Amino acid sequence: MPIVRTLARAASQLLQSSACGCGVPLVPVRAIGVSPRQVASDASFHSVTFSESDHPRVLITGGLGQLGVGLAKLLRKRFGKNNVILSDIRKPADNVFYSGPFIFADILDYKNLREIVVNNRITWLFHYSALLSAVGEANVPLARAVNITGLHNVLDIAAEHNLRLFVPSTIGAFGPTSPRDPTPDLCIQRPRTIYGVSKVHAELMGEYYHYRYGLDFRCLRYPGIISADSQPGGGTTDYAVKIFHDAIKTGKFKCYLRPDTRLPMMYIDDCLKATLEVMEAPAESLTMRTYNISAMSFTPEELAQEVQKYVPELQMTYNVDQVRQAIADSWPMNFDDSNARRDWGWKHDYDLPELVTTMFSYLGSDSRIAQAN
Repeated sequence: MPIVRTLARAASQLLQSSACGCGVPLVPVRAIGVSPRQVASDASFHSVTFSESDHPRVLITGGLGQLGVGLAKLLRKRFGKNNVILSDIRKPADNVFYSGPFIFADILDYKNLREIVVNNRITWLFHYSALLSAVGEANVPLARAVNITGLHNVLDIAAEHNLRLFVPSTIGAFGPTSPRDPTPDLCIQRPRTIYGVSKVHAELMGEYYHYRYGLDFRCLRYPGIISADSQPGGGTTDYAVKIFHDAIKTGKFKCYLRPDTRLPMMYIDDCLKATLEVMEAPAESLTMRTYNISAMSFTPEELAQEVQKYVPELQMTYNVDQVRQAIADSWPMNFDDSNARRDWGWKHDYDLPELVTTMFSYLGSDSRIAQAN
């Protein structure tokens, strides 16, 4: 049609030149300047099945790891089942798939991730995709891609679409020159693992995007997380999960850390509670964007003593893994989380005795524990 062709030529000429004769570059799709505020208010979205409410619309990346499924369950209970989308690149178990919305999402595929955010009108994003400490050391190129390049994709999309973004950090973000007992929120950080380096990078990039672009970035440094419904995932603190499984199955446990290795730990319910609380906290109450959180601190020997109250015959031996031991020796022994407790009222529920009791109540009902009791 002549009119359409004429308009197309006019538009092309307008884009190629300006009043001063300078070239006007096209804005790349990925540029931070492309904002959802430029989208028409009556723009249509394909994902109309999600409930209409004032609740946040949540996307969880890396959702099949230790924390994602539990977080989805907590958020669905609070915000509604259809307002929380779990995602990963792996096939979920049936109980996970049928418990609420699940989609494939590769954080290294920027275009696909952006489409998910737009099509489902996401407002909160929890970014859990990462390779943990020991696994990352075994495959540094993959850890660099997932933990750093993936983070950049998430930051750009969150800033572009005005999301509230949560990225977890870790005790691994500290290094051997950091104060270890206790470790404050602000101190020198020189980690010696790709996992730790990538988490320091995430903390700093998130804060930069907050101050530069106004991104609502929130971050917690998790201690070692212990849960009954997930298997160890390659982290240095995973001995504190595996000991329960081995105690129940065989009555024997071989620990890869020295018996006196003290590290901060937390039961998963406390971890998920803290994550939701910091996301719901009013922005004006946050004096920083990255907080330590803590609940307890113990050694393998102290944990074994508590476990032996339920499995008296537990045989605890030590075969130190020098790689993991070196990692643990560079990490905090205790976290100072006084800022989180002051700013948004953080308070843990589980100490070591409660942790062990809870773990065995989930894992030990049909086992040698029940027989021993």
